Amino acid sequence: MAAIEIETRKSVDVIDITTLVQQQLKESGRESGICLVYTVHTTTGLTVNEADSALIQDILGLLEKLAPAGAGYRHDRSDGNAHAHLRATLLGNSVVIPFENGKMLLGTWQRILFFELDGPRRRTVQCKAIPDR
Repeated sequence: MAAIEIETRKSVDVIDITTLVQQQLKESGRESGICLVYTVHTTTGLTVNEADSALIQDILGLLEKLAPAGAGYRHDRSDGNAHAHLRATLLGNSVVIPFENGKMLLGTWQRILFFELDGPRRRTVQCKAIPDR
């Protein structure tokens, strides 16, 4: 298991970590299998999609509509960040990507996107290359 450290810059931030994951995969020395990418935080999320800025704004807009800040959530009574937890739940905390010849099998426009939903903070994403055999 290899860790990727991320410094987020804003309360809500989206970072393309594809190159960082590919680097960890290369360092693993594995040739083929699946790569598990997992965020260890409850107010962050991961997805595979285009890194187009307009699309990212659309995704963030959808998350805001589905889980708006300050909507009277019970968890807000203690931490005030229930919306971030709910948005993270909608995104999910992991992605799995197959790889061959040491390279992830992503589509032309596919990127691994890390979503910070309660920053800025120092975050950790774990990567595990699981070989075919």
